[in-house]
Amino acid sequence: MKITELLTKDTIALSLNSQQKEPVLEELTNVLYSAGKLTDKEEFKSAILAREQQSTTGIGEGIAIPHAKTKAVKEAAICFGRSKDGVNFESLDGQPAYLFFMIAAPEGANNTHLEALSRLSSILLIEDVRRQLLEASSEQDVIDIVNRYDTEDEEEDQTMEGKQKFIVAVTACPTGIAHTYMAADSLRAKAAEMGVDIKVETRGSSGAKNVLTQQEIQEAVAVIVAADTNVGMDRFNGKHVIETPVADGIRRPQELIELALNQDAPVYKGSGNTTNNETTEGRRGIGSTIYKHLMNGVSNMLPFVVGGGILIAISFMFGIHAADPNDPTYNPFAEALNKIGGGSAFALMIPVLSGFIASSIADRPGFAPGMVGGMLAASGGAGFLGGLVAGFLAGYLVEGLKKLLSGLPSSIEGIKTILLYPLLGIALTGLIMYYVINKPVGALNTAISEWLAGLGTGNAVLLGIVLGLMMAFDMGGPVNKAAYVFGTGLLANGVYEPMAAIMAAGMVPPLAIAIATTIFRRKFTKQEQEAGKVNYIMGLSFITEGAIPFAAADPIRVIPSLMVGSAIAGALSMMFSIGLRAPHGGVFVIPLVEGGWLLYLLAIVIGAIVSAIILGIVKRPTVAK
Repeated sequence: MKITELLTKDTIALSLNSQQKEPVLEELTNVLYSAGKLTDKEEFKSAILAREQQSTTGIGEGIAIPHAKTKAVKEAAICFGRSKDGVNFESLDGQPAYLFFMIAAPEGANNTHLEALSRLSSILLIEDVRRQLLEASSEQDVIDIVNRYDTEDEEEDQTMEGKQKFIVAVTACPTGIAHTYMAADSLRAKAAEMGVDIKVETRGSSGAKNVLTQQEIQEAVAVIVAADTNVGMDRFNGKHVIETPVADGIRRPQELIELALNQDAPVYKGSGNTTNNETTEGRRGIGSTIYKHLMNGVSNMLPFVVGGGILIAISFMFGIHAADPNDPTYNPFAEALNKIGGGSAFALMIPVLSGFIASSIADRPGFAPGMVGGMLAASGGAGFLGGLVAGFLAGYLVEGLKKLLSGLPSSIEGIKTILLYPLLGIALTGLIMYYVINKPVGALNTAISEWLAGLGTGNAVLLGIVLGLMMAFDMGGPVNKAAYVFGTGLLANGVYEPMAAIMAAGMVPPLAIAIATTIFRRKFTKQEQEAGKVNYIMGLSFITEGAIPFAAADPIRVIPSLMVGSAIAGALSMMFSIGLRAPHGGVFVIPLVEGGWLLYLLAIVIGAIVSAIILGIVKRPTVAK
């Protein structure tokens, strides 16, 4: 399939008006929707934004390739957009983006579609292509340029037979459409320039290509793994392995190749599909490493908390004691919902948290010890805090076991994963949790829960203010996530008021932006006014990140304004003693809050209006150019 079967005249916009990242994505999405390529514009945009949160698709050299694979796409398509002035797209090289290729792939995209999409990303690495696209005067010119460089030949299967000194590499990204192939082409091109032999395995949406053979891996001087998703690592045991994000494969190919040739990387010692955490943690730093492991646990735990919490809340609509067979208000359906949500989903919350923290640290061998440690924390009264301790304890214990057992004969390598890691990992984690961790952490957990439950109005309001300030400070960043994790953790302890304050505070920033851009129109550009409309939806859906583009454009005025409104919303929610069992859902779960949904809605509205008014006062009027 030719690329221009997906890139057509009606999906080309030569003059983009937007000057900020999210409005540009909105504009490109509208082009695809107008061309009849999407079934649900908002769902597709959400998928695009979710991909951007994983890592920027601004690859540098003035190019951005936002992409998503979702059921909201009717048929595979490519949208090309060009910005005359450039857009700050958080690109890898820090430079503005001028050329945009938005890739839309349906969930059932076939291999021919995916191959065409991946070829496009490779073509864009050619400097002459970029120059011609910047100078193109019509839609037909764009199509002609792409056609000149598009060849449908299958990727040549590389072999390293007979080579004296060579390296091998693997590239992969979450969607497997663009970055995977750009990193591979960038590594190949730089290797050819340096006179180095290389074979690159690509793990894209259409499957693995140029798969490395065991002989090639054994004979290679080193391995480069440029990936943002899990890659089978056990085959690299005993080799010098450089693990790095897929973006480095695009931006830093020469540095990676030199590291490989010099074998300037730790020797990988893994078992059972493990990852080289020593390398990864050394690159990330201690703080960011702990944050990564914690977020891995929290993100996998959230579906249990959200689904279970909403089911429990729905059961209470039949009566607060309707799940109790001995109560006059007893309802069998309410009891079923309560058992599913509380007895099952909530019961798995802490073990899942611990298991995925441990597996983030030690990969698969850490999962079972982490789950067992989490179970002991939940049953022993250590709660959420105990679950955190269990996850990190199990993960690093298993990492220690890997090093301790690394000297065993290679003939029993398989026994480690099947027998030794689970036996010793579960036993050590369980014994430490049972005899050392549970009692002190349980006492601390109980003290915190009792303190929160017994807060007077003044202290409750103060807590609401602090949580509100944290939610609006970086809107999705580490401070915001710290407040959110605090609230979700308390749900397991039966304390629901802080979670309600956190969600109210998190809804305020995008709602305040939406209200301000509607009322104080002369303080915002037309592009900002259009982007502000989307923030109504994002605010009502508890997606705080919708306010980030406005905060990034004018942080001194916007961030403090939003923090004031979020603090007010959090304080009012705590003052009204509103409780919330579901940690997400926005306006859709407001009727399920405990303590009066009208008062809760009032707290959110007051906070949003206050921030909007402050924004309207402090923002400078836009100047017509």
